[in-house]
Amino acid sequence: MGVIVVGYVSKPEGQAALRLAAEEANLRDASLVVVNSHRGGREFDRDDAVQSESQLDEVRSQLEQAGVEHEVRQLVRGMDPAEDLINVAAEVAAELIIIGLRRRTPVGKLILGSNAQRVLLDAPCPVLAVKAAE
Repeated sequence: MGVIVVGYVSKPEGQAALRLAAEEANLRDASLVVVNSHRGGREFDRDDAVQSESQLDEVRSQLEQAGVEHEVRQLVRGMDPAEDLINVAAEVAAELIIIGLRRRTPVGKLILGSNAQRVLLDAPCPVLAVKAAE
């Protein structure tokens, strides 16, 4: 059985990535590792951790209902989300990473987004990027 890693944030792009990851896991008879990464520090305090864990409980419930074998990891260890995704993908020998993308401003279009770009360039396996529905 293969493993798919999905980067999850509680935003439309995260939901889109999760939906597609569940579909791919079922199609490939693969398990899913959901990675929710935060740097920590002042931007992510105890209240944020509690709220995030509640959101991840909803993710677990969705995946259980979809019949997808899964593991959910909330990582708060000072790394960029891209670094966490790449490290987890290497650790579990992932066959695919799925990430969500959001629309960017005209200036933001000059670069894809530092996390998405880093995952696309440095991942140890293929990466599937999905856009959130408009």
